[in-house]
Amino acid sequence: MAGNTFGNLFKVTTFGESHGVAIGGVIDGCPAGVTLNLDAIQQELDRRKPGQSAIVTQRKEPDTVEFYSGIFEGITTGTPIGFAIKNANQKSKDYSHIKDSYRPSHADYTYDQKYGIRDYRGGGRSSARETASRVVAGAIAKQVLSDIKFQAYVSGVGPIKLGKSHTELDLSLTESNIVRCPDPEMASEMEQYIKQIRKEGDTVGGIVSCAISGVPVGLGEPAFDKLHAELGKAMLSINAVKGFEYGSGFAGSELKGSEHNDLFNTDGTTKTNLSGGIQGGISNGMDIYFNVAFKPVATIMQDQETIDKDGNIVTMQGKGRHDPCVVPRAVPIVEAMAALVLVDYWLMNRTIKK
Repeated sequence: MAGNTFGNLFKVTTFGESHGVAIGGVIDGCPAGVTLNLDAIQQELDRRKPGQSAIVTQRKEPDTVEFYSGIFEGITTGTPIGFAIKNANQKSKDYSHIKDSYRPSHADYTYDQKYGIRDYRGGGRSSARETASRVVAGAIAKQVLSDIKFQAYVSGVGPIKLGKSHTELDLSLTESNIVRCPDPEMASEMEQYIKQIRKEGDTVGGIVSCAISGVPVGLGEPAFDKLHAELGKAMLSINAVKGFEYGSGFAGSELKGSEHNDLFNTDGTTKTNLSGGIQGGISNGMDIYFNVAFKPVATIMQDQETIDKDGNIVTMQGKGRHDPCVVPRAVPIVEAMAALVLVDYWLMNRTIKK
């Protein structure tokens, strides 16, 4: 299986399955001499871990990261950083009923057809549990980029949408509620909606928005390595993501050029920021902001018709511990992937300037 490494200069390779002994990763290319706050890395994992509230999966995992290399006395050495997170609460028997059947809208069928074998316990490698390793790597990337701030938040759950930009919100309120929506009123509405969907044995999707401030001018490469293209790839690599838009996004297609152009101030900043902080594929120093759309979780607690490995029509019902809505736990994952993209381009710029 290929495709387990992300990045060019700051490379992250992840390993492990949902119900294996552990998940983890190796970071290659992290600069030497970075003093790491290991507690801050664990805090990022705690924001993503299961069982943290009444509206997420109740799988109980401590998600404690253990570092094995690349860090000495709290400082990066420049050598590969190896780490692992042990799986402590597997219930593989919850998946015995799908050993020979394919769950609708999961990777079960495609994995079986491509590899001729699949780990049916929680989806194996296709499980969103893999993203915990990305959060560790992203947390380290954030500390390398200490002058850049990443702030993701939930801006939509099903039909409930914030309808405000990041500049109109107090993003410091994001962690004040279990939905991770910076508008307390809307957060309460979203929470109740998720709980109702869960009672129905169903799931719902949503939107995570992200704002990145303090980005220097010049990150990104023209043509095929545009900054927004790499951000799009990063977000679309996250489980359950179905869409990505940055700046004015699809709404920009409805505007005239005279309405959409970001006019300059004398210092090079712009009066508006419909470009989303990126022009010509290169950061322009303004805030980068984007939206990431997540589909409803595919496992629902209702009977569904599907097929088994022999092509027979069978009926199955979802079992196990699953999120009724993934977006609250996806917030730190979105931030992590954004940080991995920016640290890679930051290192490229540093290499060019040398």
